[in-house]
Amino acid sequence: MSDSSRPRVSIHKFSSCDGCQLAFLNLGEELITLTNLVDIKHFAEAGFVDDEACVDIAFVEGSISTNQELKRIKKIRGASKYLITIGACATSGGIQALRNMHDANAWVEGIYASPEYIDSLDTVSPIKDHVSVDFEVWGCPVSSVQIVEVVRSLLSGVVPTDTSEKVCAQCKRAQAVCRMVAQGEPCMGPVTKAGCGAICPSFGRGCYACYGPSIDSNSSALVNRFQGLGMLSEEISRKFLLFNNNAPVFSKVASRINNISVDTLGKDKQ
Repeated sequence: MSDSSRPRVSIHKFSSCDGCQLAFLNLGEELITLTNLVDIKHFAEAGFVDDEACVDIAFVEGSISTNQELKRIKKIRGASKYLITIGACATSGGIQALRNMHDANAWVEGIYASPEYIDSLDTVSPIKDHVSVDFEVWGCPVSSVQIVEVVRSLLSGVVPTDTSEKVCAQCKRAQAVCRMVAQGEPCMGPVTKAGCGAICPSFGRGCYACYGPSIDSNSSALVNRFQGLGMLSEEISRKFLLFNNNAPVFSKVASRINNISVDTLGKDKQ
C-alpha cells in the first residue's frame, strides 16, 4: 500500500544483465524491512511497475545503448530528486562498451537481414554521460551490503561515502595469499576499488577489476609490474579494458600502453 509519508524509490533497468537489481532481491528479510521504510514505485523485477513515477530516489542499472534508452533516462532524471547509478554498466558502460573499440555497425549488418530496424547508438555510454548523477555505486555486480549502506545513508539524510580502500586490503583481512607475489600471476587488486570481499583471490584467482578503479590508484606502477611478469602490451591493456573499460582512468592507461612504450609511463598516478 502506498504511503506518501515514506520516501518514494524506483529501480530502473537499461542495457544490462539484471545482476545489480538482484542485489536488492538478495537482501532477503532486509528487503521486507526496506519496503516498510520506503514506498517502492517502480521495480519491475519485483513486480512494481510505474516507469514514469516521480520519486525521491531513483536507482539505475545499465548503460545507454539505444535512442529509446536515451529518451527514457532523461525522463527518469527529471522525475527524481536523487539519481544513483549501480554497477559497472551504469557507471562506466560495462562489458557492452567494448564494442566502442570496434565497428559495431559492421556487426549489425553482418548479423541482421534488415539492420535499419536495429535501434542502436554508435557507442555505449554510462548514465553520467547524459544526465547528472548524484552518487555512483561501482561493481559487477554490486553487493547487497553496498545497497544497504547507500539506502541507510540517504534515509538518514547523510551523503553516501565512497571507499578509498583497495581490494588488496580486503585480501589481507580475508587472509588470501597474494597471487602476484606468491604465484607471479597478474592481479588488478592494487588499483581496484574494494567492495567484493576479495572473492576471486580467495578462490585462487587474480582480481578482474570488477569494482572499477580505486581512488588515487597508481596504475602506471601496476603496468610496470605486469611488464616485469613478462606480459605483452596487448595483454596488459586487456586487463584494464574489461568490466570498466570506459572508466577514464583505465581507458587512459590502456590508450597510453597501446601508443607509447610502457617505460615512458613514469610514475604518474591515475
